[in-house]
Amino acid sequence: MRSYGEYCSIAKALDVVGDRWTLLIIRELLIRGGCRYTDLKDGLPGIASNLLSDRIRELESAGLVRRENAPPPVATTLFHLTAAGAELLPVLAAIGRWGTRYMMDPADGDEFRGHWFAFPASFFLRDRDPDGPPLSIELRAADSPAVIEIAGGTTHTRLGTAVAPDVVLSGEPRTILALFAGALSAAQAADLGLRIDGDLSALERVLPARADAAADDLTSATRTTRA
Repeated sequence: MRSYGEYCSIAKALDVVGDRWTLLIIRELLIRGGCRYTDLKDGLPGIASNLLSDRIRELESAGLVRRENAPPPVATTLFHLTAAGAELLPVLAAIGRWGTRYMMDPADGDEFRGHWFAFPASFFLRDRDPDGPPLSIELRAADSPAVIEIAGGTTHTRLGTAVAPDVVLSGEPRTILALFAGALSAAQAADLGLRIDGDLSALERVLPARADAAADDLTSATRTTRA
């Protein structure tokens, strides 16, 4: 393991998780739970197979990742975060929210996976009727659809589809992100090409009441690109 050689907690942390791809491996395990190697590879487009193997070994050596030999019918190795690895959740949440300002102008060829909505959903969506019935919002913005499940005041994002979603959002990830951030109303998002199918009141139950500074940036960039 390379080291900054500094007696500083930030430097010591970066000795362990500061290499390229390392925090994104943590991201995948935080969002998806136990993952097969192929799951991690799919969630990290662009990483070389040998580099992924090296990073996993480094994280295991640091005590942040453990492996489990799952029984049939899975019958494969699953990688999990340890308790120490899971403690990085607020770190990634803070980085993710801070980084929202840089998502206003995606680069050509930027990859996207549906489960990456998990952090934006946790940043911006709030269940304003925790005593209300459970609801689900299906997101179709990539080849890997995702579902946001809301119940009892909490939100949870998972890969896949819902049997009977209350709302389905189909369109560009950036438009969905601007809607979640409060930068666009549902009507404005629809004008920009987002397809909204289902119960609009269910969607309004979790959308923020007003935009923040990062959301304002997303609104401006979304409209500029569309113009």
